[in-house]
Amino acid sequence: MSDKAVFCVKCGAAAPQKNIPNSDEALKFIIPVGRSGWAIAAGYLGLLSLLPLFGIFAVVTGVLAVRDIKRHPERLGLGRAWFGIVMGALTSLFYLTIFILAFICSSS
Repeated sequence: MSDKAVFCVKCGAAAPQKNIPNSDEALKFIIPVGRSGWAIAAGYLGLLSLLPLFGIFAVVTGVLAVRDIKRHPERLGLGRAWFGIVMGALTSLFYLTIFILAFICSSS
């Protein structure tokens, strides 16, 4: 029996225990535990890059996150880092294209 067993105060019988998953594993799905802070920032900035001006920041933080994860292999978040890089680059190119087309159309 476990050291953490709980016993009934009336009869002294051991109470059934629930099988609780490892708290670290459960937290990884809810809270970004063990992830690079740069990767978290890159992921959120990747989402915000749908608005103008956030794309370049998503790319920069994504690159910093990849470098951070390569230096510290125990950290997670490579998917978030690449998401920030890709979304930031795509939306930056999109808004740059719109800006150039608007400038060309307005000058003619």
